[in-house]
Amino acid sequence: MDSFITIRFKRKTAKRFQEFSKMHFKTHTEAMENILDFFLYNEISPREKFGPTGRTIEAKLLKRINAVIAIMRDVEKTQTKPTVAMLQSLFVIDEPNKKPLIVEKKYAEEKKEVRFRENRNLKNEL
Repeated sequence: MDSFITIRFKRKTAKRFQEFSKMHFKTHTEAMENILDFFLYNEISPREKFGPTGRTIEAKLLKRINAVIAIMRDVEKTQTKPTVAMLQSLFVIDEPNKKPLIVEKKYAEEKKEVRFRENRNLKNEL
């Protein structure tokens, strides 16, 4: 059996480590070995910042996705729908209105209507 050594930690830090160790590992020794191996294997320092977290990246992506959706809706309203309406109107076949032919006066049938008529008095009174 391996021998143990005592290391002094502040009480608050020791409690945090014990809680972490109980959640993820069987023993405190196994927890400490895995933590040290992680930092050595990945060649990183525990003091380094990895940049934005997953939550902040997700929030930024959601904002950008909402912006893209807004742009697509605007394009649909201003460009796609009017263009489709114009194209459909081109393919709709309307029967042309029958307009009367324009005929030269000498060939046209002249309708002689009387514009003024005498009042015919049936009693012949003057």
